[in-house]
Amino acid sequence: MTDIVEAMHANIARIPGSGAPPATRTRGVTGWVYRTIRRVTGWVGFGLDQATARLQPLIDRVAATSSGPAREALVAALNGLVGDHLVASGNPLAVPMQFRAAGRELAAAEGGRTLLLVHGLCMHDGQWLRRGHDHGAALARDLGYRPAYLRYNSGLHVAANGRELARRLEDWVNRAHTPVTELAIVGFSLGGLVARSACHYANEAGYRWPRRLRYLVFLGTPHHGAPLERGGHAIDLALGLSRYSAPLAALGHLRSAGITDLRYGSVLADEHGLDRFGSESAPPQHVALPESATCVAIAASRGRSARDAADRLFGDGLVPVASALGRHAERARTLAFAADRQWVGYGLTHLDLLDDAAVYATLRGMLAAPPKRRRGSR
Repeated sequence: MTDIVEAMHANIARIPGSGAPPATRTRGVTGWVYRTIRRVTGWVGFGLDQATARLQPLIDRVAATSSGPAREALVAALNGLVGDHLVASGNPLAVPMQFRAAGRELAAAEGGRTLLLVHGLCMHDGQWLRRGHDHGAALARDLGYRPAYLRYNSGLHVAANGRELARRLEDWVNRAHTPVTELAIVGFSLGGLVARSACHYANEAGYRWPRRLRYLVFLGTPHHGAPLERGGHAIDLALGLSRYSAPLAALGHLRSAGITDLRYGSVLADEHGLDRFGSESAPPQHVALPESATCVAIAASRGRSARDAADRLFGDGLVPVASALGRHAERARTLAFAADRQWVGYGLTHLDLLDDAAVYATLRGMLAAPPKRRRGSR
């Protein structure tokens, strides 16, 4: 924040029309004041670090007994917003990837018909329960699945989470107490992108678990991006047009890699492990749906019908219907969902996909139907 304020101060103080490049530091007495502020905040931070180190054993004991819904939600939201920074800085609030059920970690799959549910941005595994309904628990009751819930840092690049999930899922399935006869994955919002990414990297690595994958269900997944993130990127560009507002663009850059991946629904990484288009304006490379599984797309719309203006303009409030169904203006980028494996719920918001009765009935029906192997998909 000190850097941002000083950069604005420096640019405002420059002589108008001088043609000089934007400044980031002030001079003279003003510069000395900002340097003093940095020293003071550095001393305070150092003092807090030293005090916290001495209190760490007590903090650990309190944290072990104070975990609750409010704390879980706060930590999940923090990871979604700045999770990549938490990892880079070694912050203990960074969430590690885990397979969980009934509030505990599952070191191995339980076997049989296994269902994995992958949450969305700024969420955690416990938030599949909404208004008394949990898709995983309901599918266990109605179809005999053994549900497991993935917990992960949603602020990391989708590709980073996808690679880790692919690797961990291979080990988790292989260590099952009884053989996994069938695997189904349900991804909500960003979680659907992570699941697609995991399938891609698993096939690339030659893992065996995709052979057991029968169903891959996407609930409100922004396959071709979300307008809000593209709007945020546009604001960053607009702020950069003026040297007076350019420092404020740094605030926009604080959003996580996971959020920037939502601009175009990016699921791949380059050879350096970073998303190719997380900070660019070009769309990412097309990645097809896995052919070994029956893929299902379930979308929501705030409109009352397909002809409703709200359906065309807002989708479910976060994800457009076309993006959730994998449709794209370029035919080559359209995901090949079978016509009978697509469904749109009208009069629903994004979060309603987690507990709406019609959504669950559709989900249950799709998973109860015989799987279809897709051929010739793009």
